[in-house]
Amino acid sequence: MNEQAAAGGGSAGPGSCIDLTADETASNTSSSSAGSKQQDDDSSFSLITWNIDGLDLGNLQERARGVCSYLTLYSPDVVFLQEVIPPYLCILQRRAGGYTIIPGNVDGYFTAMLLKKSRVKVLKQEIIRFPTTSMMRNLLVVHVNISGNELCLMTSHLESTRDHSKERMKQLQIVLNKMQEESESTTVIFGGDTNLRDSEVAKLGGLPKNITDIWEFLGKPQHCRYTWDTSSNTNLRIESKCKLRFDRLYFRPAAEGGHIIPRNMDLIGLEKLDCGRFPSDHWGLLCHFDVIL
Repeated sequence: MNEQAAAGGGSAGPGSCIDLTADETASNTSSSSAGSKQQDDDSSFSLITWNIDGLDLGNLQERARGVCSYLTLYSPDVVFLQEVIPPYLCILQRRAGGYTIIPGNVDGYFTAMLLKKSRVKVLKQEIIRFPTTSMMRNLLVVHVNISGNELCLMTSHLESTRDHSKERMKQLQIVLNKMQEESESTTVIFGGDTNLRDSEVAKLGGLPKNITDIWEFLGKPQHCRYTWDTSSNTNLRIESKCKLRFDRLYFRPAAEGGHIIPRNMDLIGLEKLDCGRFPSDHWGLLCHFDVIL
């Protein structure tokens, strides 16, 4: 795996140690005033999707503070999180004051969407249940306006493990159908921990013609291909070495076309915290989009 650091962070590759655990007051202030540090620019916006592994209770508070510090560092306009648990949600609510936080549930573990208050106007939201899930999975859908553009933002954590491939493909089909059902005047972005293997997408006949896998659209950059990489990420301490592209971003442009275009993508979360662990067993994805005014 290419150990290129995320653009703009000046950070080293996986395994480097960095202190991303600023005190709570400073972190919350930074999150709230991110717009003053990084001037909001209507010609672009940024998005992070990240499975933050809230189910791993080890070093949870330090890892959560690390994730919040990445939000302060990159000041994304939109954040999709998966595997959030109630205590983690409380930490986010305390430390990410500059964001509207919309959880996909309040029990067990769930997804959440963070939307920068200074840039993103929330219009409406809904939760679509996956009727046959055995893992409490659903699809969180939020309609927003960014720089005068209407977007439909979606995040999910599709059914996990190889044994649940059939259910995962059913859930993917629900996601794709929902993306296509949205108004043609709306740009649709889905992101999350899909747990997908390429063969599963192929079995569905590939993505619809009007829906793009952003990583593929950007030319399949190898430095951000694998988001679950046990050869570099040691959080799980498992002997088997796997590299998989579980975390994905899908994009359906508005019918007029050209108003919002993916520009680049990088991995984040590559630095170990003081506790000797990474913020999550997944790397996060940071994606920038151009807005054609």
